[in-house]
Amino acid sequence: MPEVIRSIAVVSTNAGSLVNFRGPLLTEMAARGFTVWALAPDYDDVLRERVRSFGAQPVDIGMERTGMRPLRDAADMLRLRATLSRLKPDATLAYFIKPVIYGSLAAKAAGVRRRYALMAGLGYVFTPPPGGESMKRRALRLMVSRLYMAGFSACRRVFFHNGDDLDYLSQAGLIDRSKAVLIGGTGVDLSRFRNTPPSTDPPRFLLIARLLAEKGVREYVEAAKDIRRNRPEVEFHLAGDLDTNPGALSRNEVEAWVSAGDIIWHGHLVDVREIIAAASVYVLPSYREGKPRSTQEAMAMGRPVITTDAPGCRDTVDEGVNGFKVPVGDAEALATAMRRFIDDPTLIGKMGRESRRLAEERFDVDKINNLILNVILA
Repeated sequence: MPEVIRSIAVVSTNAGSLVNFRGPLLTEMAARGFTVWALAPDYDDVLRERVRSFGAQPVDIGMERTGMRPLRDAADMLRLRATLSRLKPDATLAYFIKPVIYGSLAAKAAGVRRRYALMAGLGYVFTPPPGGESMKRRALRLMVSRLYMAGFSACRRVFFHNGDDLDYLSQAGLIDRSKAVLIGGTGVDLSRFRNTPPSTDPPRFLLIARLLAEKGVREYVEAAKDIRRNRPEVEFHLAGDLDTNPGALSRNEVEAWVSAGDIIWHGHLVDVREIIAAASVYVLPSYREGKPRSTQEAMAMGRPVITTDAPGCRDTVDEGVNGFKVPVGDAEALATAMRRFIDDPTLIGKMGRESRRLAEERFDVDKINNLILNVILA
């Protein structure tokens, strides 16, 4: 007989992600009768109430989202162990780098019997930029790899968004493949992200991402500049906030693009449905992803996709069916793919319908959450 699970602690380093990415999962956990604790370091009053609305209880912890400070991280892990010892959950589910590593180890030390991790992507240190990487970044990747191995060893199962990440970590000897479970990404609520008629006059391209170099933002802007030399009516929209990640773009750089008329920048959007509805084609030229939720949302709303032939990204496009794949870091190829939609607008509706079909097949959040919970309860 499997152990009965009555309570679970979900550990993150970003309270906003608990609301924006894990809301349906928290809701489903609560609906199944679990006591659900949602642990994060950066709550405000609004986020606390949103988490409570899912049926979960917000819990403050201390843990930095980015950066590697061993003494601070060790102290945070010890405090997290104390918090978990007080809560006494039957299981933990950790996601993002530090919760997967330190959260899983803290849960083991606190006597939590069932420990799970979710790998939504490998992150900055495993995403080498075009043209090579520094020795510092290689050293950081080696350190994070060893820490991942320790974190995975404390877990019963690890959920992966794509097979490329699993292959990379297993071939490096960092995880036992028998622990791994492949899921279709975060998933999208198909009842909220409804199929809508696309805008085609003028053609509008859209990228939603944190403003990081590895999201391909610069390539997107270079492609926009190239196209607008001859087609100034075409619009290029960018939604997303500045970030503290080492690969973050500066405000000055982004505002210079806006001033030049290259892009229309919307900043951070709480609800992206309106901007997707106003778009013709969704673009994500990222260097590597887990399984990008923004692309899943755009597909659910019936938008064709241009993305890179990179881990995680490639899983969202069937070439020539619901969009096109281009090489990582290739702004010229990106512009060429965009021109296909500009020159033949009928592709927008045709491929958009295929995107919705694929979203229903692959990215239904209810199916994905059921898979996760069935594994946890097994």
